[in-house]
Amino acid sequence: MKLNGSDIIAECLLEQGVDTVFGYPGGAVLNIYDALYKYSDKIKHILTAHEQGASHAADGYARATGKTGVVIATSGPGATNLITGLATAKMDSSPVVAIVGNVTRDCLGRDSFQEVDIKSIAAPVTKKSFQVMSIEELADTIREAFHIANSGRKGPVLIDVPKDITAAVTEYDSAKPVSDKPYVKPNNDIQKACELLRNSSRPFIYAGGGIISSNAADELLAFAEKIDAPVCCSLMGIGGMPADHELYFGNLGMHGMYSTGMATLNADCIIALGARFSDRVAGDRERFGENATIIHFDIDENEIDKNVKTDCAIIGDIKSTLAELTASIEQLEHRQWLNQLRQWQKNDDVYSGSDYPTPQQILGVVNEMKDDNDIITTDVGQHQMWTAQLCSFNKPRTFLTSGGLGTMGFGMGAAIGASIGCDKSRVTLITGDGSFHMNLNELVTLKSYNLPVVVCVMNNMVLGMVRQWQKLFYGHRFSQTDPHRATDFAAVAEGFGVKGFTVTRPEQIEPVLKEAYSLNAPVVIDFHISPDENVLPMIPPGKTAEDMIMELD
Repeated sequence: MKLNGSDIIAECLLEQGVDTVFGYPGGAVLNIYDALYKYSDKIKHILTAHEQGASHAADGYARATGKTGVVIATSGPGATNLITGLATAKMDSSPVVAIVGNVTRDCLGRDSFQEVDIKSIAAPVTKKSFQVMSIEELADTIREAFHIANSGRKGPVLIDVPKDITAAVTEYDSAKPVSDKPYVKPNNDIQKACELLRNSSRPFIYAGGGIISSNAADELLAFAEKIDAPVCCSLMGIGGMPADHELYFGNLGMHGMYSTGMATLNADCIIALGARFSDRVAGDRERFGENATIIHFDIDENEIDKNVKTDCAIIGDIKSTLAELTASIEQLEHRQWLNQLRQWQKNDDVYSGSDYPTPQQILGVVNEMKDDNDIITTDVGQHQMWTAQLCSFNKPRTFLTSGGLGTMGFGMGAAIGASIGCDKSRVTLITGDGSFHMNLNELVTLKSYNLPVVVCVMNNMVLGMVRQWQKLFYGHRFSQTDPHRATDFAAVAEGFGVKGFTVTRPEQIEPVLKEAYSLNAPVVIDFHISPDENVLPMIPPGKTAEDMIMELD
């Protein structure tokens, strides 16, 4: 049958199983939005306040559901407003397809109104960026984009469609999505990995985001129990191992637990699963795990030996490769080593009291009130690290955060996408006043769709994480981290039609959170915490756990 380009886009989205898109209309995508009007019974469109919010929402939708997130934006500034969201998805291997409009083909290269070379701009922050220059190639380009986004190491793809392509007509034939078998490199040395594990008396599992993206949480649990080894997670891996399991010891890295830091120093075998040894985990890359042999599982061969030298590499989809290793090794036992970690674990709680409500008190109540299916999203900063340390996640895809790019402003969009994708599941956004100032415009989206997101603002009136670095490394010279803002977040929320609360005393925390969750509607809670709260432990950049800071004056 013959269809115009806009209808082909809608039909291809349906082919790929897409029922929800996020975006913002504009001149170059008017034809696409006209098609979305006609297809509104099959494709739900979520209108955000800003294209960056839409990109984070598509990303959050993908992370929470395991499906591909889709975002649509117009040309020029609409398209460039997606770039931070695409870069965030790229760093954290999240499958997102962005469809953007452009000026008509005869206007390209003429500095036309709202024209920009978005294909080139997006290339470094996507797995692939396309520009469709023929109506006949439109359908296959969309299909290829979805395949790339979901194959191998997942990530974002951008498709730039000139406006006249969306109006042109061609023959359209439907096609089923390409379904690849999970990639596993031939001749992986599983037996060498088994031998290294048999010779280890102090193994330590470091699980990253690959566990989540490959749906390998069950395989991780089975492997950990089979070799009787402690497990830690990177920020991106949190939820991949049940937090209430006796083998789980928390997160790892610059603001990880004391116990996991000590484990990296003393382990004789580190098994990295879908993790990339980022600088915030490895610190001193030459000395990380220097007393251990390192086994590295990853689907991306480029990650092997990129940051830390490994002794054995297993390349491929971790769900398949980890299952093979588990089946290939006999039951092991490391009780003495686990008991040592439990001794170190006694030093994990490094926080003291305060006259203000404390992050520990606030997150303690949040943790008690949430169930295993509830989702927590965060922005980036001290609140993000406190959430990783103090909240318990027993299921994958329930902790959504910007790990690689560290994007302030990510959390609100991610909460919107998670709530929409999980049928308005209860979502809590933990944010800071600095991050929230970057995305509070999306309160209008929460209200428009009545999404039951409870926004908890850790409001210390400063840019807390940067200020903490200034304490430690810049002689308490607080340059531009004490902005003296007077924002009343509860009043701002009310202005958007959202219920707002202000909490200034510890005894208010529980009743306010209880009421907020009972409303089953969007809520903002402004928690006033001390500007001198710090995130501890902390390993200074480029250092190892031997240099861990446990207290600050």
